[in-house]
Amino acid sequence: MQIDLKTVNIEPKRKAFDHLVRRFGDKVASRYQEGSYDIQAMENLHYRPTWDPEQELYDPDLSRVKMADWHAFKDPRQYYYSTYVLARARQQEAAEGAFALVESRGLHMTLSDELREAAIALLVPLRHAAWGGNQNNVLIAGYGYGTPFTQPCLFHGMDCLAVAQYVSRIGLMLGGTEALSAAKQQWLESETWQPLRRLVEDTLVVRDPFEAFVAQNVAIDGLLYPLVFDAVVDGVWAQNGGAPISMLAQFITDWSAEERKWVDSVIKIAAAESAQNAEVIAEWANTWSGRAAAALLPPVAAALGSQADAFVADTVAGLNARLAKAGLKL
Repeated sequence: MQIDLKTVNIEPKRKAFDHLVRRFGDKVASRYQEGSYDIQAMENLHYRPTWDPEQELYDPDLSRVKMADWHAFKDPRQYYYSTYVLARARQQEAAEGAFALVESRGLHMTLSDELREAAIALLVPLRHAAWGGNQNNVLIAGYGYGTPFTQPCLFHGMDCLAVAQYVSRIGLMLGGTEALSAAKQQWLESETWQPLRRLVEDTLVVRDPFEAFVAQNVAIDGLLYPLVFDAVVDGVWAQNGGAPISMLAQFITDWSAEERKWVDSVIKIAAAESAQNAEVIAEWANTWSGRAAAALLPPVAAALGSQADAFVADTVAGLNARLAKAGLKL
C-alpha cells in the first residue's frame, strides 16, 4: 500500500476580530493591535462620576486637545503587557548585574568624597520627582481616552516607580539610610529644591490628561533625564572618576532614551491632527518647559557650579529641536 503525504493549507475563516478588520483591513492582526485598538469603553458606562456629574466616566472632552480618532496614536515600541514586561525584565537583569558588579568589586568606594557627596545631593532627592511622574501618568491612564494613548502612560508610570527605586538604591549604596533621610529633608526644606518640588506638586492638580502628559513626559522628563543623567552622570561625572555612578544609573539612561521616541510620536500625531491642537500643545510645552528649566537649574548649579547655565541651555535647545521636529512651533 502506498501512502502519499502532502501539506494542506487551511485558510482560517476569520483573520482578525471584526473591529480590527474595519481598522486595518482583512489581514492577520498583531498582538499589539489586538491588545491596544478599539477596546476603549465607550458606552453602557452605567453612571457618571459622583464628584463631577457633568463628566462621563471616560470622557474625551476632558482635554483641550481634540482628536477625531483617539486610536490614531501608535507606540513605536508596540508595547502591550507581554512585550512591555519582557523588555523591562531584560533591562532589570542588566541593571541588577551592574549593581552586583559595582558592589562586589567595591567600585563605589573608589569615588572621591566630593563626588560621592555631589551624587547623593543631586540624585537622591529626584526619587520624589520620579514619584510625581508615577502619579501623573497613572492619572493620564485613568482619565485619558483611547487605549493606544493611555496604556503606554500606565507603563511609563510604573517605570517612574522603578526610577525612584533605583535612585534610592544608589543613595543606599553611596550613603546608607542617612542619605535617603537627608534627601527627604532637602526635598521638603532646601531652597535649592523648592522650585522643582513646587513644579511637581503643581502638575499633580492638572485635570486635563493631555496637559498632564505635556507637563510631565514632555517638559519635566524631557529636561530632567537628559540634563541630569545624560549630561551630568554619563558626561561630567563619568569623565572625572564617576563611572560607577553611570553604571548604577544604566537603567535610567537607557529607559529615558527609549521613552522619548514614544513621547515624540504622541506629540507628532496630536499636533498633526489640527492647527488648534498644535497651538494648544505648543502653549503648554512653552509654559511647562520654561518652569522645568528654571526649577532644575538650582540643583544642577549646586553640583556643577558655573557650568550649569550652559548645560541647561543645551538641554532646553535639544528639547525644542525635538518638539519642532514633532510639528510644534515654539
